[in-house]
Amino acid sequence: MNDLFDKIITNKGPLGQYAKVAEGYFAFPKLEGPISNRMIFNGKKVITWSVNDYLGLANHPEVRLADAEASKKYGSAYPMGARLMSGHTELHEQLECEVAEFVSKEKAYLLNFGYQGILSTIDALVSKNDVIVYDIDSHACIVDGVRLHIGKRFTYQHNDMESLKTNLRRATNIAEKTGGGILVISEGVFGMRGEQGRIKEIAALKGEFKFRLLVDDAHGFGTLGETGAGAGEEQGIQNQIDVYFATFAKSMASTGAFIASDSMIIDFLKYNMRSQVFAKSLQMQLVVGILKRLELLKTRPELRTKLWSNVNALQSGLKKQNFDLGNTQSCVTPVFLKGSMYEAMVMVKELREKYFIFCSIVVYPVIPKGLILLRLIPTTSHEMIDIDETLSAFSKIRSKLYDGTYKKIAEKIKL
Repeated sequence: MNDLFDKIITNKGPLGQYAKVAEGYFAFPKLEGPISNRMIFNGKKVITWSVNDYLGLANHPEVRLADAEASKKYGSAYPMGARLMSGHTELHEQLECEVAEFVSKEKAYLLNFGYQGILSTIDALVSKNDVIVYDIDSHACIVDGVRLHIGKRFTYQHNDMESLKTNLRRATNIAEKTGGGILVISEGVFGMRGEQGRIKEIAALKGEFKFRLLVDDAHGFGTLGETGAGAGEEQGIQNQIDVYFATFAKSMASTGAFIASDSMIIDFLKYNMRSQVFAKSLQMQLVVGILKRLELLKTRPELRTKLWSNVNALQSGLKKQNFDLGNTQSCVTPVFLKGSMYEAMVMVKELREKYFIFCSIVVYPVIPKGLILLRLIPTTSHEMIDIDETLSAFSKIRSKLYDGTYKKIAEKIKL
């Protein structure tokens, strides 16, 4: 018999194995100063492309004032207890009503966190007789929610409708035997690649198969659609989404999330989502702050206009230089390059220290070996000078990556 911790010595995990060379710089970096287009990293001001503050609300003066006044009035403890027992207030109900109306659903329910919320939603919606069919590129929170399911589950190839239909046939055969139902899960926007989920085409399959559709729209809410109501509005099928989920941690620059659906579904979830039934209520200072953010989303369309002006300028500029952005259809701007993890580390260090640009770096095992993904998140806060400097820097680092400069440096310092 081994000690429980013995395995940690030999297996630190696919990411943890690189902790010694990555921590504090490539992993767990410290961005300091006000959340904005330029922040402080490693003692230097850098253009920041790694903050999901899409609409620039984190430091919007009206938002900061609302946050400060709510904190002064309520503190950080109120309300105490879970919603079911003692943590329920009129302002929680008001936010739920407003957000439900905004995304064109009958009812909504507030969640304390996005990751925890979608995981618990999946857990509450399905029983052992039900079958889950979900996109293979789904976010970790969806994967973890599916892992809780003790019934059958299938993945379909990313955004591949033929693969989805194949797995729906498999799911249908099982559900007919067990007497259960089928839950299909997709993201509204896949946060790594920036592609929208093909939810219009998924919804169209309801004519052929019997299933319910859950959409995680963390990156679409606030950014896509005529009003900012998300990917369902963008694709014209919001009414075909049976359960709509979004987080306040991105376009709303806050904490928490919500689930929206028909009244019957929300009433069920309120009493059956373990992560909410047995957890403290969302703090009042957050509820008040989100109400202000939602007000600005609804009444200040210029925020999204500026956001998309920046998105289009950055993405079109990169495409003109023949950078590979994959199939992004959102604000998320992935730049795919070819190279090793160690070349990527040298390249990103120069990007940050010489060109003063901070963006996220993604390598194997998150993406296939031999690929490097530099992920940029344009926001309303960015200016054209940020975009111009970034385009220039990216052209230079690509040249040094492909002429072998970074490979030689990596070998020399024995990374």
